[in-house]
Amino acid sequence: MKNKIQNIKIAAAQAAPVYLNKDATVKKACHLIEEAAKGDANLIVFPEAFIPGYPDWVWLIPNSRSKELNDLYVEMVKNAVSIGDGSIEQLSKVAGENNIYVVIGINEINKESSGGSLYNSLLYISEKGEVEGIHRKLIPTGGERLVWARGDGSTLHTFETSIGKLGGLICWENYMPLARQAMYDAGVQILAAPTWDKSDNWLLSLRHIAREGGMFVIGSCMVLKMDDIPERLNFKTLYPEGREWINTGKSCIINPKGEFIAGPVEGEEEIIYADIDLDEIIAAKRMFDVSGHYSRPDVFKYSVIKDPLK
Repeated sequence: MKNKIQNIKIAAAQAAPVYLNKDATVKKACHLIEEAAKGDANLIVFPEAFIPGYPDWVWLIPNSRSKELNDLYVEMVKNAVSIGDGSIEQLSKVAGENNIYVVIGINEINKESSGGSLYNSLLYISEKGEVEGIHRKLIPTGGERLVWARGDGSTLHTFETSIGKLGGLICWENYMPLARQAMYDAGVQILAAPTWDKSDNWLLSLRHIAREGGMFVIGSCMVLKMDDIPERLNFKTLYPEGREWINTGKSCIINPKGEFIAGPVEGEEEIIYADIDLDEIIAAKRMFDVSGHYSRPDVFKYSVIKDPLK
């Protein structure tokens, strides 16, 4: 077991990518990692699909417009990342140099097979600059299925770190009761919940999840303005005229009692911080421990299939 540090500060990066530009977005992420470290953060969580951006066109372009969708998909794949490539090496180097744990949303190429499919993934990098693992979103939502493949139980990881046990679920995976239970059963103390959802209902859910699991939750959401979408991308014209914001964020950090301790912050790029005390988790579980005294294993049986899909 790793030695635990006493004074823990966690952070959420509410930021915009350099849209569909892997190299520039990685460079921006590195700067944000350095900034968070200067703010004494031990962990920074980035939004869903931060590198190289969220494919919002899936909600705008009908599937009949194949050429436009093909062109966007090809560009996304060319700007996606995979374990072992130079982009991840850059992120790992900066994390190690700044002694900070990084959790970042990426579009990941399935390099283990065809190299032509993408996953909505969450990359974990330790404070030593080592890739700890990757989680692939179990099921893309709605139109996202036109871009992302489905993950499997083999990537439902949790990690024992110097700031506690860390895990993560991406966006609406957090609405899946059994996926949450997998995190609870693994003893997660800090849950990364990167998202594209900025709704008030999402914030209500995160507060419930923090209380249900008796843990700290980091909701990191991308901000994106119309000006962030390059003019060369035709889907930009499909938004309502006069629109300024595509996503306003509402990133937040929540304690085990379901209370906001940082954010939600809206309509700006900002790193938000919170000092946390893991003893609050123990206190929260005195009355309700979903994987402990409140679990009733004599009534409910549950398991996770960890074998990769073939």
